[in-house]
Amino acid sequence: MMYRLSNPLQSYEWGSKEAIFEAFGWETTGLPGAELWLGAHPLAVSVARTADVLPAHWQDYRHVAVEHTVADGVSLIDLIKSDPHFMLGEAVEEEFGPRLPYLMKILAADQPLSLQVHPKPHIARRGFMRENAAGVALNDPERNYKDESHKPEMLVAMTPFEGLSGFRRPQRIIQLLEHVKGDTASKMREMLQYRPSAAGIEQAFTLALELRGTNCSVELDESMDSIAELVGLQEQAGETVSRGHRTALELFERYPGDPGALVSLMLNRFSLQPGEAVYLGAGQVHAYLSGLGVEIMASSDNVLRAGLTHKKVDVPELLQCTDFAPTPAGRPRLRAGTSQLTEYRPGVPEFALIYGGVEGSAIVPHNGPRIVLCLSGELEVSGVLGPLGTLAAGQSAFVPHGVGNLGLRGDGSVAIAYVP
Repeated sequence: MMYRLSNPLQSYEWGSKEAIFEAFGWETTGLPGAELWLGAHPLAVSVARTADVLPAHWQDYRHVAVEHTVADGVSLIDLIKSDPHFMLGEAVEEEFGPRLPYLMKILAADQPLSLQVHPKPHIARRGFMRENAAGVALNDPERNYKDESHKPEMLVAMTPFEGLSGFRRPQRIIQLLEHVKGDTASKMREMLQYRPSAAGIEQAFTLALELRGTNCSVELDESMDSIAELVGLQEQAGETVSRGHRTALELFERYPGDPGALVSLMLNRFSLQPGEAVYLGAGQVHAYLSGLGVEIMASSDNVLRAGLTHKKVDVPELLQCTDFAPTPAGRPRLRAGTSQLTEYRPGVPEFALIYGGVEGSAIVPHNGPRIVLCLSGELEVSGVLGPLGTLAAGQSAFVPHGVGNLGLRGDGSVAIAYVP
């Protein structure tokens, strides 16, 4: 038995109006398709229906910006709670309770996302309880914590993908700030020269964030102009231009007056080719810049923002959550699966991912609760007792633990979320 899913599609302003729709052959709506959520998070839950009796009006996605309902389905939350032992398996239920511990997304960034950090478990629990006790509504834009979970996450690129993650080495930050004008940039450089360590990074980062909400546009324009002048001179001389300077300049132009552009000089730039992955642990400052990818995380929506956004930035809470040790972008462990599938395991208990192509047939050896998303082509899904159903591009299904191991047959590509 498997359950076909109808999944909510979030329309954040940074999302692409084409990428997800074109990838799955869906008709465009004119609205951004930023994140397709596949899971059981209360803020945007997937709707499930047994695959053998789908109604004719079944929708593979539901645009949350458009008022409508999907009839004849059940919330994935309620489905799991109806029989947790069968749906999750004993081991997952004992560790996480009667809930799905992961959330899978398809993310399409047409513009940079905000600079952000995700909290560690104890901070998330404490913050969630504190805001509940204060009577702050879950949908209040002033709220920091939407749930009590931490949010480690991993992204596998479907197209070339760009982002920022983790602080650079202090000496490299000093080099990038050397020709940047402005009082704050100069003080950041001095702090790091005096303390070329995590402590110095924290001081410089804090100083930049404290510009937010002040009359800093003239100073930041001076910083932007000095970077533009440096880049122009280097291009004229045929010299190599730092990606850090190019990134900061692009962000200054897109977010004028936002100190997050200055902060970007402190962060590692990463580039992924299709099939490559990045892992972001709790406390790691990051921002996705552009591209289409499969994202999987602990089932949480807790985000502390640092810049490049019009939303709330709570500097004291953000600083409490941030890890200031210089760290490159993390990479998950990879293991070859059958056919052209690869397992991506970041080393956290909530989630892992299988991603890649199927030519002919493949075996999925993991039990527990699984979400299977066909990315392209067409794939027949089978359990130990026979066929469960067929998925085409953009179609997805929840497969309970009790079904046992899975087989895939056909020609296409797939992403499968599971609990390791």
